[in-house]
Amino acid sequence: MTGSSQGDPAIVVDAVQKRFGDVHALRGISFSVPAGSVLGVLGPNGAGKTTTVSVLATLVVPDSGRATVAGYDVVREPDAVRGSIMLTGQYAALDEMLTGRENLVLFGRLMGLRRRAARAKADELLARFDLEEAADRRVGQYSGGMRRRIDIACGLVRPPEVVFLDEPTTGLDPVSRQSLWTLVRELKEQGVTILLTTQYLEEADVLSDNIIVVDRGTVIAEGTADQLKARSGAGFCEVVPEDITQLAAATEVLAGLGTPTVAATADRVSIPAPDGAATLAEALRRLEAAGIPLIDIGLRRPSLDEVFIELTRKPAEVPA
Repeated sequence: MTGSSQGDPAIVVDAVQKRFGDVHALRGISFSVPAGSVLGVLGPNGAGKTTTVSVLATLVVPDSGRATVAGYDVVREPDAVRGSIMLTGQYAALDEMLTGRENLVLFGRLMGLRRRAARAKADELLARFDLEEAADRRVGQYSGGMRRRIDIACGLVRPPEVVFLDEPTTGLDPVSRQSLWTLVRELKEQGVTILLTTQYLEEADVLSDNIIVVDRGTVIAEGTADQLKARSGAGFCEVVPEDITQLAAATEVLAGLGTPTVAATADRVSIPAPDGAATLAEALRRLEAAGIPLIDIGLRRPSLDEVFIELTRKPAEVPA
């Protein structure tokens, strides 16, 4: 095999299983990632996200099943896989005694670049990641965001076909997180395929073309962010009365819409809206007829957080 052909999936995972002693980390997990797209992988702690990345990056050998990355089999062609990928984990894999520039030159030399080419590539990446002022400081003195940037820069010394980002923004401040999001978008524009594991639901929502939810070593849901949100229902109609003392009255009026439950918080009433705008219009008509003035009324779709909680609290169906 000589790599992936144009139009082929950049990542294919087919019924992969992996056990660590008595712990069944992966239970026949299967999915694929089209070339040049971003796949978000969500799941609670211990769901199998990092084990999946480890298998795809050839760090862990699966017990059964098959996986290919950039057209190469992760078991039979591990060297070819490693030559096609970049992996960034939750913790930067850097030599903290070296400067940022020295780390980049070291990675360049390990990748086969001559000394002059490695230095030129280091200068290019330092500029690209806005690290020129810190280039000659030891990495041990870097902030968390700077470490993450130099770690990713080291992975880009040789342009990869596939990038694995395993919870890359864990512990980063909002500014550093936004910088990494920008990088992900830039890589995608260059045709790089990205697999992103994250526990930040907003991150998956913003960056991913497609999302899989993993729980207990298997995929329990897959789709775009909008498709996953639709699985939790059509949304909610949210009503905020002008007078808080009329909250109970508003709740009683809206209960007549035939919905099984009406939830009231401190200042608003929320009801399921299976008919979308039609439900909202009927709610408004009833509230006006009851003489209940409003501050606000609107439709709200389920958030990805709500979808995630609903999916992962249900017992996952896993193979024996």
